[in-house]
Amino acid sequence: MSKFRIVVLLLLIFLTDKYLSQSKEVGFGLNIGLGLISSSEIFPNPNSSDLIERNKSFEIANILSPTVEIKYRFNEEVSVGLSSEYASKMKKGNFVSALSGSQIVELESEDGFVFIPVELSVYQTLPFSTENFKFNIGGGLGYYFASLKRNFGNTKISTVEASPVFGIQVSASVEYKISNYLGFCLLTKYRAPEIKIKSRYDSKIVEYKGKTITLLQDTFDSKVSVNGVVLVLGFSYNFN
Repeated sequence: MSKFRIVVLLLLIFLTDKYLSQSKEVGFGLNIGLGLISSSEIFPNPNSSDLIERNKSFEIANILSPTVEIKYRFNEEVSVGLSSEYASKMKKGNFVSALSGSQIVELESEDGFVFIPVELSVYQTLPFSTENFKFNIGGGLGYYFASLKRNFGNTKISTVEASPVFGIQVSASVEYKISNYLGFCLLTKYRAPEIKIKSRYDSKIVEYKGKTITLLQDTFDSKVSVNGVVLVLGFSYNFN
């Protein structure tokens, strides 16, 4: 074999190897994980004329949420992702005004919410990343929906109106590649959507711990603020 052929062969091997290694960084991927939202707040009287009542909130912390994200990597540095999650938790400690006989009383309820975000993110891989460890920063837009949940005696509530909101979110993450297809990912995300909700009781006459009471109103307003840090641990799969 002539020197020219050897040089051409080595060049072809080099270019092929380089092309293939780059192609592994391009294409679709799927992330599936479990998220933890550090804190959230429910505002029972967001439209009150009294400033203290308007700012009074009921905190719910440490909310678990399964997450899924479809990603497309354009090259070694830039990728986009479309993600969603489902978060729901309830907690006792809120109080509802009701009429018991001729007296107005405050009775404990169990309150919570369902929170569903849809987020579009752009990720930048940082220069100090290695072949196995990828460090990313990201951010983008989110569309956030929530509905209120309440357990109070034998009545139920339904959503009359909810006002989903748009917002921004930022994130930082690290991925560890086990193989060309599979890896671990750890992500932390920051956002603070506030969703206003109008709800209705199925009945104003309620059986509560053996007593019959009357609710003062059949519809009520509330606001859900999911303002805690999000921590997500999951698996990543590369379809290339």
